[in-house]
Amino acid sequence: MLATIIRRLLWLPVLLVILTIITLALARYGPGDPVQVMLGPRAPKEAADALREQLGLNEPFPVYAANYIIKAAQGDFGESFKFRGQPVGELIFGRWKVSVQLALTSLLIGTVIGVTLGTLAGLYRNSWLDNIVVAIVVILDSIPTFAITLPLLYLVAVRWRILPPGGWGGLLDARAILPVLILSIGPVATFTRQTRANLLDVMSQDYIRTARAKGLSQMGVVVGHALRNTLIPLTTLFGLALGGSLIGGAFFIEVLLGIPGLGRLGYETFQARDFPVTTALVILTALTIAIANLAVDIAYPFIDPRIREKSA
Repeated sequence: MLATIIRRLLWLPVLLVILTIITLALARYGPGDPVQVMLGPRAPKEAADALREQLGLNEPFPVYAANYIIKAAQGDFGESFKFRGQPVGELIFGRWKVSVQLALTSLLIGTVIGVTLGTLAGLYRNSWLDNIVVAIVVILDSIPTFAITLPLLYLVAVRWRILPPGGWGGLLDARAILPVLILSIGPVATFTRQTRANLLDVMSQDYIRTARAKGLSQMGVVVGHALRNTLIPLTTLFGLALGGSLIGGAFFIEVLLGIPGLGRLGYETFQARDFPVTTALVILTALTIAIANLAVDIAYPFIDPRIREKSA
């Protein structure tokens, strides 16, 4: 296990460098010119050339990419093209705190509800409760986020006026209820389906029948044996969801509801062809996913002793 962790840590910088080069190349040679976006299409050629030189866009791509990677390794991601004079690191950190609160809260709520519903559906298979839970999961999985967001926003903010229509004032503010509710729907459906499937598989194993033959109660069998053996796939699922939800999961919600998080920042800077911020967001996303997966691998031996014995 230690060798696997060390190997992954050694490969992480290589992966980030390759991803950075690809992102910079797509930004450099893709459609759109940040100078034209900043100055407008009718800007004098002399002003555009001066700004392009100031931003380092006249440098050959290998030189530009090498300078960026060296500075990024030192924690310097440059300055934003859109928010002139503001360091990219400070800009991202200010938005990162909002996205982390939103993503973690919605993921934790969705995980707790999903595991609970999945456990109940698995224990009472083919009952009316199981049928209702499965139907709810199918419906939630079939409806995209934007299709849920717009009707909910209209009902609770416009029609009934129960909640504010958007903005952000922290997790304890009423404006956080709607985005957290919407972002929890996906994890609820995913963890319900996965927990039910895993539990049905585990409950058919021989050791479950042995535990029941020893006189253990249903609660003892489920908590002590069944649920414990479903934690490995659920932990993997949680790690993947955590890594992917920081930016991508809340992108549409942050843009639509005016939440100042990383998703909205990515939308704004992508429109402005803000290469430094866009590249830093891609690096942050990749780093978050890699760290989440590494944390999941480290957690495996503590969840299942058999993995610890094999790696010993």
